[in-house]
Amino acid sequence: MHDETIQIRWHGRGGQGAITAARIFGQAAFDSSYSGVVMAPSFGTERRGAPVEVSLKISRTKINDLCPIENPDVVVVLDDSILRDADVTAGIKPGGIVVINTPGGRSVCRAMNVRVATADVTHLAEKAGLKRGIVNTGIIGALVKALPIMPLSVLLEAIKTEFGIKRADANVKAARLSHDHTTME
Repeated sequence: MHDETIQIRWHGRGGQGAITAARIFGQAAFDSSYSGVVMAPSFGTERRGAPVEVSLKISRTKINDLCPIENPDVVVVLDDSILRDADVTAGIKPGGIVVINTPGGRSVCRAMNVRVATADVTHLAEKAGLKRGIVNTGIIGALVKALPIMPLSVLLEAIKTEFGIKRADANVKAARLSHDHTTME
């Protein structure tokens, strides 16, 4: 998977930071020698709580395909309640990875032939000092554990760049805690 384009589809709700998470992860991938990075958000009405989907493609070479992702290598779920509303794993490649913010473990994902990474990112982000429901930096910490294509330190630097001196500490801590507490099944 690491020599070709890696396709990551993100599912969240408005206000959780799915777009920001994809942008930070994409920047960290670029900083880790992935010169092809393409992100395309997709959402309906722009309101807090509405479903948000983001496509992120990363490659070591230029990416010409700007279409939404239909067959992802990785699916990232920022809110496990979305699992009741949509089939987020539709089209996932066999052996793909599903990263889920949940206290429930592997049992919340019914997809077969996939690896599942889980962490209670909501709880860990609050423990890090973020407001309830802000899970974007925590989920990308879990993603780096599940998809180790870059060092955690590169991701943490991208978070610092995104949030600046004032807000970086809690976001870095959320990513680190989620990374450390992610379980792969």
